[in-house]
Amino acid sequence: MAEQVTGEFEKAIERLDQIVKDLESGAIGLDKSVELFREGRDLARKCDELLKRAQAAVDGAGAGGDGGVPPAAPAGKLPF
Repeated sequence: MAEQVTGEFEKAIERLDQIVKDLESGAIGLDKSVELFREGRDLARKCDELLKRAQAAVDGAGAGGDGGVPPAAPAGKLPF
């Protein structure tokens, strides 16, 4: 798995926020609006992938491989 660049998610969210503000302002033309929409769509996909990676890392940490929290006991079974 490739390492995440520090602040990559935050930078993408900030750019998405700016794109939304630009689109909502109505001060830009159609061509620029379409360009910004596509950029925003790509950034949203990137953020989704980064969140999935972060979730996988958190889930993996709980698998017990590195001293993380052990998985929960199956329903109806007491751990003691």
